[in-house]
Amino acid sequence: MLDAARERFAADGFSSTTVRQVADDAGVDVALIKRYFGSKEGLFEACLAAAVDDLREQPTPEGADDVATRIAHRLLGPFDAAPGEQGRSGSQALLLLLRSSGDAGVDDLRRRVLHHHSEALAHRLREQSRTRGARGAGLASTGDEPLSEAELLQAQVALAAVVGVAVLRSSPGLEPLRSASPDQLAGVLRALLGAAPV
Repeated sequence: MLDAARERFAADGFSSTTVRQVADDAGVDVALIKRYFGSKEGLFEACLAAAVDDLREQPTPEGADDVATRIAHRLLGPFDAAPGEQGRSGSQALLLLLRSSGDAGVDDLRRRVLHHHSEALAHRLREQSRTRGARGAGLASTGDEPLSEAELLQAQVALAAVVGVAVLRSSPGLEPLRSASPDQLAGVLRALLGAAPV
């Protein structure tokens, strides 16, 4: 049921999706969805939670030590991938996170998730920068300092770029972006992230 709901919400958005459509897509009765999730808002919230879990579990290539490569492989895999294929749930999860539900509680959850991912990305970018700087200078990083506003802004802009790429990749015929490989996207993201010093 959740897979069918995620597909439908990501494609049509919250307001255009009905519980009946999700039930038909999943091959179940509407009453079963209401029993497990209570309402369309509850179903959407469960989809958001599952999307966040999927983002955490997306594999990255072995040896991928830079943030851009990890982002590209986790979040921007082939948009046309079949459900369950690497990258598919990452792209779908990003689209789902963008969908406004019309429910204040669910929208607040979406904002919290995006803020959490911005902070996590800012910490990864900081660590990557310090690790690369420490190699040449023999320095070690504690990473205990609070994030600066500039670090958080850089991460939010990078996240916005990734979300924008996911949205544009969902549009048929927008080449070469739609068919670009994660490695091609990683190169562009690497240049983008490297061009924005904190």
